[in-house]
Amino acid sequence: MVKLLVIADDFTGALDTGVQFKAKGTQIRVVGTQGKGLLGVLRDDLQVLIIDAETRHLTPAEAREVVGRIVTEAVDAEIPCIYKKTDSGLRGNIGGELAGMLEASGERQLHFIPAFPKMGRTTVGGIHYIEGIPVADSVFGADPFEPVSHSSVQDIIASQSNVKTQLVGGKEPSESMEGVLIYDAATDEELTCIAKSLQEQGQLRLLAGCAGFASVLPQLLGLKQGGGGVPRLHPRLIAVCGSINPITVSQLDAAERAGMLRIALTPRQKLDSQWIDSMEGGRYLNQWLSLAERRPAVILECGVHDNEATRRYVDQTGLNLVEMRDRISTSMGGILKALLDRGLKGTLLVTGGDTLLAFLRQIGQEELVPIGELMPGIVLSQICYQGEVFHLISKSGGFGPPTVLSDLEQMINRNCEEELVC
Repeated sequence: MVKLLVIADDFTGALDTGVQFKAKGTQIRVVGTQGKGLLGVLRDDLQVLIIDAETRHLTPAEAREVVGRIVTEAVDAEIPCIYKKTDSGLRGNIGGELAGMLEASGERQLHFIPAFPKMGRTTVGGIHYIEGIPVADSVFGADPFEPVSHSSVQDIIASQSNVKTQLVGGKEPSESMEGVLIYDAATDEELTCIAKSLQEQGQLRLLAGCAGFASVLPQLLGLKQGGGGVPRLHPRLIAVCGSINPITVSQLDAAERAGMLRIALTPRQKLDSQWIDSMEGGRYLNQWLSLAERRPAVILECGVHDNEATRRYVDQTGLNLVEMRDRISTSMGGILKALLDRGLKGTLLVTGGDTLLAFLRQIGQEELVPIGELMPGIVLSQICYQGEVFHLISKSGGFGPPTVLSDLEQMINRNCEEELVC
């Protein structure tokens, strides 16, 4: 029986939350806006079902409708705890999603704990901080596709919906409070205290937050924990980075300085949907395959430093921002698939939820079970493609230290069964 339903807005978010449970029967399934619905994926052997609702790039109204539909089905299925996973940088349609969740649930209170102290995401006085910087003034405020324009959690929600919000801070909420209740947290201990307080009050029905608060739920919900370690990984690292988040850019630069082979796509290679099937595309793919097979690590990235050339190409082709984002993720996912089709072997790393989802759709993969967390927010999963097992590492574009790529390269070259602990 499903004890917990988690609704994420993108695929890396679904994974970094799912890995917090490491529970027997944890399933992650992609269910988009045209999905089959919740009841079509429920199974008796599941404890936790994590759905990628793909609401990150919808309008707030569309996101509200999608989340509301899923929550309505969850209520009908008598799932006791529903958790809306939000981005730790508060990107996306948080206001619309929480409004749809509260409305469809029939509950009076929705408890929202947005902090992830382990990753430097804290909430103090209702203001959300990234490494001590108000989120709107951080790299998330400068995101070219989905900038966060407010640092107040209440203001972010109010900019997307008219749902009632109240700031709880570090105190216990009163029974008279209604709407989305927003909690402060600056340490892991504070997250645990909030969770225990909600449990004592019988208020684990309707929750929201990022992977930080999700990590304290397994024990509270009595979930059976799965065992097993991390399998031995292929020593070659094949990284595909579709994110242009400044955090990712710094990671790419650091990896190149550390000696990793870095291949930056040209504007045509990442934005022309026909390029991969052209004769030129075939020549480049074969060239990249040859390079990758001779190196311990290779990075394919979407040309994060060619902004001016990309801008000229976009102006010439008339692409809008949404088309540009979709084409980049589709091209990156398609290139990875094409390299695997040509026989490339290795441990896969995909940065960016859009790129990961595009790749999975192209290889016909709908479900992933997370194996473990290699670093905070960096998840190891397993996929099967063309009869072969591949291990896939995923992370959000806004996660990780500057040295994360070279750190992962060193990590997968150790004896994983003996040295990696998840």
